[in-house]
Amino acid sequence: MSAVVSMRRVQQSGRMNANNIAIQVRGLGKRYRLGETHEVYRTFRDTLVTLPAWLRHKARERSAANSGAYDPETPPGTFWALRDIDLDIHDGDVLGIVGRNGAGKSTLLKILARITEPTKGRAEIHGRVGSLLEVGTGFHLELSGRENIYLSGAILGMRKAEIRQKFDAIVDFAGVDEFLDTPVKRYSNGMRVRLAFAVAAHLEPEILIVDEVLSVGDAEFQKKCIGKMKDVAGGGRTVLFVSHNMQAVKALCDSGILLEHGRIAQRGPIADVVEAYLARATAVEPGTEIPPNCHRRYPCDLEVFRVDVLNRHGNPAGFVLMEEPFGLQLHCRAHKARPDYAVSIQFRRDDGLVLGTVGTTYVLDRLDMQEGGVYALTARLKNVFSPGQYRLDIRVDAGPENVDFIEGIPLTVAPVTAGDELPHREGVVQLRSEWRLEAEDADAALRGEG
Repeated sequence: MSAVVSMRRVQQSGRMNANNIAIQVRGLGKRYRLGETHEVYRTFRDTLVTLPAWLRHKARERSAANSGAYDPETPPGTFWALRDIDLDIHDGDVLGIVGRNGAGKSTLLKILARITEPTKGRAEIHGRVGSLLEVGTGFHLELSGRENIYLSGAILGMRKAEIRQKFDAIVDFAGVDEFLDTPVKRYSNGMRVRLAFAVAAHLEPEILIVDEVLSVGDAEFQKKCIGKMKDVAGGGRTVLFVSHNMQAVKALCDSGILLEHGRIAQRGPIADVVEAYLARATAVEPGTEIPPNCHRRYPCDLEVFRVDVLNRHGNPAGFVLMEEPFGLQLHCRAHKARPDYAVSIQFRRDDGLVLGTVGTTYVLDRLDMQEGGVYALTARLKNVFSPGQYRLDIRVDAGPENVDFIEGIPLTVAPVTAGDELPHREGVVQLRSEWRLEAEDADAALRGEG
């Protein structure tokens, strides 16, 4: 390919540039080979064994070229994770990036964070970048939390005195002061993500890039993170934020882009972008095979390949009745045996509002799955939802690593009819209460003695 690839990081004193642009992207594209993302070293024997397949592959290429169907930029066995991305992000912008699994969100952030190189196009970054793309990215697991704070600051180009000045604020935010001198490999998932976010946000990056990581923390920590990112943005710095939590995206971001199949499908005010994303989102119906493009990672170590909604009798159903208990059955293939799998299911409304989460972490000691095994993981739930349409997002983790994420499986809660009348319930959940009526002395009531 003759295209010029450019990744430039422009350091400037005073942070400002002539056009007030923090990140400028032109014609950016990233191509991957299916099933292989790294260089493989072969012996002469390996080459001889694979020679017939290589010759057949070249013959198919020649045949496609002769028929006019061959695209030299997309050889067989490759795909574009990103293509033709043009984007200007100004100083102080808070940009939300949304899209389905496989749309190219994480690939774009990895290129901007200079973790991976683009196949074509260019990206100019004006300023120091702090990124949090995976839980604990950049941490040296054998080093303590204290040592990793100084290491992360040094990587960002900060002097030791600057890091020391921010040190107490980082530790206070992360809440890991008792474990500062413990190796990070012994931290829990929550501790690791708290420290990683605190480091990324407090060491004064001029551009903060945050991928889908906040779901690891509890609700209080997520609130702190959103507040801290607002503080960063309020200080004139730039924030790029990717999340499946649309309420968090709308709360933090002013503008956004919607990615579809590696291209920008829409850009503009964040409310309009989120509305377009939710309107276009296609769901995998319960009881059907989940296709590869609906997984965040595929193939993954633990694959949830079908989700069944079960009625009160434990049978697959197209809907559940209000106030009746129901179940969710996740059918899984274990492609790799790991001792620390955890599965969680997030319930949300069509507008993205998260209603609650259930998971295996506090219920099962471990998910004992053998490599190659097929399993059914079943959760039974009380039904507190009012009639309506809801969505299920499934997250699979193994220790600090996110193994997979599947979003948007529909759940229908149907009303129980009484003749021709439907019960009228305000709100998302049905709150239960008991009432009683008693007479009381009016004078005593006014005196507060009742």
